[in-house]
Amino acid sequence: MTLLGRIEHYRAVTGTSATRFGRRAVNDPRLIHDMRRGRQPGPAMVARVEAFMAEHRA
Repeated sequence: MTLLGRIEHYRAVTGTSATRFGRRAVNDPRLIHDMRRGRQPGPAMVARVEAFMAEHRA
């Protein structure tokens, strides 16, 4: 599953909006919107997002 797919699954389980997720995970409220439009986050941001999701599991 792609990072965006894992994020969308996390959001569905937790009920978190796209803006709130981006802001809480990496201080970027446009993260998911931009990823849907083709943005490819670098390794450091991927690690931050995955760490956030692991730490805040529902």
